[in-house]
Amino acid sequence: MFPIIYHDISSLREALQPYRGQKSEKQGRQQRIALVPTMGNLHDGHLELVKIAKQHADIVVVSIFVNPTQFGVGEDFDSYPRTLDEDVAKLATVGADYVFAPSSDAMYPVLPPPTTVLAGAISNQLCGQSRPGHFDGVGIIVSKLFNIVQPDVAIFGQKDYQQLAIIKQLVRDLSHPIEIIGAPIVRADDGLALSSRNQYLTESERQVAPTLHRELQGLAEQLKGGGISQQAFESLLADKRTRISDAGFTIDYLEVKTEELGSVVSDSITFNIENKNIVILVAAWLGRARLLDNQLAVVG
Repeated sequence: MFPIIYHDISSLREALQPYRGQKSEKQGRQQRIALVPTMGNLHDGHLELVKIAKQHADIVVVSIFVNPTQFGVGEDFDSYPRTLDEDVAKLATVGADYVFAPSSDAMYPVLPPPTTVLAGAISNQLCGQSRPGHFDGVGIIVSKLFNIVQPDVAIFGQKDYQQLAIIKQLVRDLSHPIEIIGAPIVRADDGLALSSRNQYLTESERQVAPTLHRELQGLAEQLKGGGISQQAFESLLADKRTRISDAGFTIDYLEVKTEELGSVVSDSITFNIENKNIVILVAAWLGRARLLDNQLAVVG
């Protein structure tokens, strides 16, 4: 069965209202509503988010909206693929219940919106450095979707690791009664993290793209034993940056951080203090495609 599509806010709210406070026949508890926010042009990674949502809720709403406030000058807002019919057909295969596909005017009566949701200090690093204002745009659209759908749970992919951390912060700081679930990265057979922007890759670039994941795996393996000096750590990072660049990428960043996205690990520890959860994060251009990836590891 195809999901029901709504384009305006009031109709979606009206459709969801009967489920609030109702008892779930299967779970023996009140029914739960899940939200899966997307910009459309869906792939298997998005569909996995819906599958996870169905494990945690009775009703699944998938939003499809290419959000103008999170695109900077010269980025691909105008060319970003809009594939609503194909997206809805894919969502039917995984049992999504509702699709919310509003117009820009419905979401933003005034652009730029006079009200802002600032992401704070956590956005002043990584993607936030090269895409200023991007996470403020994410903050306002996610806040609006939370207010419109009023979900009990929302699912976000871990590929956008910094975004996930910012959304968890937003929910905590604004006291949204929403459980945030981070879904593991879905990869192609050769390790490339699935992304809507992978379609920008040429055939030859697509053969090179999995190098990014392999280099992260290699770095995680080299770090996991701990006990290395600051100098050795910095040398490892420099070597990885060189290897990635030599493969044909233009690196935006390659950094190692504590898992909660605190201070850069190279500025704070030398891997011989105690066990520590870290995340290796990379963003790099390959042709027209800006690829994101990350790798979790335990050091020590």
